[in-house]
Parts: sequence; C-alpha cells; structure tokens
Amino acid sequence: MKFLKKLACAAAVAMSVAGGANAATVLNDWHFNPTGGGFAGSQQINEYLDVNGNAFIQITPNGGTSFSFTEHAVFNISQADSNFALFPVNFPGGNITATFEATGTGNFSGAFSFTGGTIRMFQNPTGGQYATSAGTYGADLGNEIAVFNVMAGGGGNVDASGSPVNNGQVSVLAKIQQGSMDAGYFFRENGDDLSMESIMAFAFTNANTIANPDGTLVSEVACDFAGFAGPGCGSGTYQNTSNYFFVSNNGQFKLAEVPEPGSLALFGIAMLGAGIVSRKRAKKA
Repeated sequence: MKFLKKLACAAAVAMSVAGGANAATVLNDWHFNPTGGGFAGSQQINEYLDVNGNAFIQITPNGGTSFSFTEHAVFNISQADSNFALFPVNFPGGNITATFEATGTGNFSGAFSFTGGTIRMFQNPTGGQYATSAGTYGADLGNEIAVFNVMAGGGGNVDASGSPVNNGQVSVLAKIQQGSMDAGYFFRENGDDLSMESIMAFAFTNANTIANPDGTLVSEVACDFAGFAGPGCGSGTYQNTSNYFFVSNNGQFKLAEVPEPGSLALFGIAMLGAGIVSRKRAKKA
C-alpha cells in the first residue's frame, strides 16, 4: 500500500475514533468563488482544488541520520477536481495563488514530518503575474484571503540525500487561523460561508527534484523568499546540493470541518502514525 493510502486509512481511523457528530469530516461538494463574489457566482468543488508549484528546501544535518529542514514554496491554484474549468477563464480576474513556509525534521533514507508553518492564500485581480518577479514569484499579490497554520505531522519519505523520493507523496495538515478567511470565497453546499467556521486543510502533493531551476525561481524563491545567501544570490551560479535544492509539487488541496479540539488532535496523531507505519513496513521489506 502506498503512503497516501496509509495516510487516508489513518485519517479514517481518527474520524471513527472521534465518533458520530463529533468527527472531523472532509468536505465534498463545497463551493469556491475565486473572485470573492459570493455563493451565486461560485463553482462546485467535488473534492479538491488543484495546486502546482515549486519549493526551495534547506537541510541541516543533526548527526547520524537525522536532519532538520526549512521549506519555502509558491503555488498556483487554477482549477478544481482536474475538470479543466480554469478559474481565470471562467472567472476573469480570479487568479488564486499561495505561499508556504514550514519547518520539520526527518531521517535520511527514511521519513520526514513537519513541525509547523504557514499557508497563505491570495486572490490577485491582475492575471498573468504568477511565475514572474512581481511580488514573490507573483504568488503573494492582491488580496490575502486565508491563512492556515501548519500542524505537526504529515510529511513523506526521502532518499539518502534528504530529497523526496521520486514522485513521492507529501502531505500537509493545517488549521485555519481564526478570523483570517475572507467572506465570499469558500462555502458549504447549502451556501453557508465558511469564513465564520473553524476548518482544516489537507494538502497532498507529488514532489520531484528540479535539476535546473531557472533564474527567476532562484532569485524569487531562494534568494528573496527563503533568504538564501549562497551561489546564485548575488554572486556565483546556483546549483542544487545535498544541503539545499528545489522540488516541483503538484497535488490537491482539500477542506475538512473541525467540530472540537479532540478531533483535531486525533487527526494529528493519525498523520504521524501513517509515517510510522510506512517506516516499519519499509524495514521489513
């Protein structure tokens, strides 16, 4: 069973333990309006928003096989459910982007997990600025519409250098920062605005190392966003090393409701447990 399936099973167990009406439930058939114009002009989201982007990861070996890391990433969110109904086309001026900052720990040739971080989502009324030098790679322009705090857990598997395994699954669990979600964007199926509720986010992405990141990506994400001061930032030529590198990400962004703190804790445990199960089975293989 692949890591993502283990993760889904662990989350399902957590929901079962939480029990009945108190269980955290992943939202289906919710609605999203990328212009913030309200429920009437929204698009139904069967399961998820599609996300794609790039991350700069810096690793610090801690002795033995362990390491700590920081990650700075930028994302573009252009459609939902892989339905080819691109937001900028169907909703002019509805370019949605996000920035991601996180820390974590892991083991070489093993697994890693996040210890904390922040996801910030933006709605930019000016199209065509993502992947440019505007703002931070064009990912933090316009209106900040939601902020999620990354929770401990999640993660994925890495190779001997600390890079995500080829096309490896990476998971992130986060909770909305109270009062940070703007009204008019996220809705339940019945039209209730989610900005007044406590919700969670689940992100599942595939990660692959970028062998030759272009100059804009290096300058914007490594030098400016991550504060990297090595080759490629001011002098020299950038090149990935075992201590820092770029990865590409593409995957899904889902929402879930959080009725009470107990459910939230169970989800955190489930995410961590999925990684432990993965490592134990890998050792037996």
